[in-house]
Amino acid sequence: MMNTSAQPQSFTTANPHALATILEASQTKSIIASTDIFDVSGTKLWARDQPVSQALQRKLLDRQLRQPLESCLLAEDGVTAHSLVQSLERLIERDGPLAPLLRPHAAKLLREAPHLPLHPVVQLLLTAGQASRPESFDHALQAMALNGALTISHGGSTQELRLAMLCGLLHDLGEMYIAPEHGEADADGALSFQSYQHLVVHPHVGKLLLQQLTDYPSAVARAVAEHHERLDGSGYPHCLQREHLSSPGRQLAVTEAVLAVLRGDCPQLARASVALRVVPGEFELGWVGPIAYASGLEPALQASLSRDEIQVRLALLDAALQTAHVGIVALASTAQSQALMDALGLAQHLLARLRKGWNASGLWIDGDVAVQDAAEVEAVEQELLYRLRGIHSATLLRAGKLPAGDLQSLALLGEQLGA
Repeated sequence: MMNTSAQPQSFTTANPHALATILEASQTKSIIASTDIFDVSGTKLWARDQPVSQALQRKLLDRQLRQPLESCLLAEDGVTAHSLVQSLERLIERDGPLAPLLRPHAAKLLREAPHLPLHPVVQLLLTAGQASRPESFDHALQAMALNGALTISHGGSTQELRLAMLCGLLHDLGEMYIAPEHGEADADGALSFQSYQHLVVHPHVGKLLLQQLTDYPSAVARAVAEHHERLDGSGYPHCLQREHLSSPGRQLAVTEAVLAVLRGDCPQLARASVALRVVPGEFELGWVGPIAYASGLEPALQASLSRDEIQVRLALLDAALQTAHVGIVALASTAQSQALMDALGLAQHLLARLRKGWNASGLWIDGDVAVQDAAEVEAVEQELLYRLRGIHSATLLRAGKLPAGDLQSLALLGEQLGA
């Protein structure tokens, strides 16, 4: 389990990143105090109906508040059910990789979008995100639509459809509480450990936000907490496994994984389908099916490398997997702390999952890569290499503070993983 104890368990102090986003949005949106704002000692900091400004930021510095700031503010001209439908219409009309998934279900998605409840705290944060972090709002909109489309494809009820769309819309609210440069949209594909350390807690923060400041069903908060978990325990922040994950959380994890690929350099559903299948047992196959089917409607993947180049990279990846395994075993024999042993146990588990993906893909078979398979083999190789590099960050986070000798050992492991 990854450590989230360093994160706030309440919202009695204004989060500087969320506040900065709200203040930036106030330059173009009317955001006011919906009630008088007091600190815990009873000092009045801001009056009801007063617009927010930089002066509020100065007054809130290091102050414990009687009520969470988010519960005291109102976006008067922000996101509404009507504007949400308009944004959804534009998304569905947009040509792009999501089109074959969304357009067949456009009527139902547009019919149910106005019925999604927008709690004032959520409406405030969505408005702030739309105004000052537009890429995050677009991501939330895509997740709302895709999660809904998956539910429709499975014959879900109206209640299940609304729940799925709501989970998608709200799943990344926790990112507003970390610095923008550490967010998924702004960080590059190979996250630094510092960015990973910040990013990995956003599902937990999102869950706390929904639990403490809204009246949404507990299933929504739980799904938000689980949207980066994996059935095989290789996800974050808590490395939960199948039996501990809710059905909405499993579905939302597929939605998030698809959109993560579509944010990358090769935004194709076929790439997303590869990412969902590359390591067997990560995702619920029932939710993967519609993605694989829709990807088949696209033009076939095209390899960017020659078959010889792909063969060389496959050999390098195989060697890297073997070297990492040997390195982990060697480090475990000299570890000075239980914390390092636990971290290496996680690394071994994650590495074994990648080896399972390697074995299942048939990449280990000697011989030339067939022309018709080259693009998919290249996509599998790239996805496995990306996952391999991520093991180091996950291991460091699990380890926490270590003796100098153990830290040096983990640095060596990072080199072996290509981090």
